[in-house]
Amino acid sequence: MSTASDDTLIRIDHLTKTYSRGGQPIPVLMDINLEVRRAEFVSLMGPSGSGKSTLLNLIAGIDQPTSGTIQIAGVDIATLDETALADWRAANVGFIFQFYNLMPVLTAYENVELPLLLTNLTRKQRKAHVEATLEMVRLADRMDHYPNELSGGQQQRVAIARALVTDPTLIVADEPTGDLDRATGEEVLALMDELHHDLGKTIVMVTHDPKAASRASRMIHLEKGVLVDDPADAH
Repeated sequence: MSTASDDTLIRIDHLTKTYSRGGQPIPVLMDINLEVRRAEFVSLMGPSGSGKSTLLNLIAGIDQPTSGTIQIAGVDIATLDETALADWRAANVGFIFQFYNLMPVLTAYENVELPLLLTNLTRKQRKAHVEATLEMVRLADRMDHYPNELSGGQQQRVAIARALVTDPTLIVADEPTGDLDRATGEEVLALMDELHHDLGKTIVMVTHDPKAASRASRMIHLEKGVLVDDPADAH
């Protein structure tokens, strides 16, 4: 059972991640301790190779740690097997990627609907969810368009809608503005602000961009696999 307070969504204790290359251990994350509260918007910053994307993947249940615990809403996801972890991800995590990861042969509507095909919702219920979410990201008039008929910013908004449509506990974003020009990136960040402030979503975002990071309620810095300058890292 978690000893974290009720408003703590993510609690990471003594987390390490080591890869092996040519039989040699390569430490990527070392003794990470971190708490993230519900409805908090956190940015992970650090130079290339600092381990920030690895940490994001561990929080999202895409990868598993070498040692340590990752409790999310009281569930230690580090102990789940691959099948249970896949089920947990589908129910709890919305993903936003740098390059959108949309299916080119599907319309915006169909791309957003994809995560709902894993649920027990009826077709009518799925339609209501998809249309409401596309309305939220201001793309209701583009739902029948294919990705190659949309601008980069519109494609990223489709990706955000896809991340939101299941009403996930947690949204993880890996360089969500990295492939966008400044003005379009600002539009996407403004939308993420809305998700945080208006919908109370918990967001963990990896970014190289200090302007993007400044939109978060807290910035966390990683240097060579170690958290630095994080006042919450004290338990």
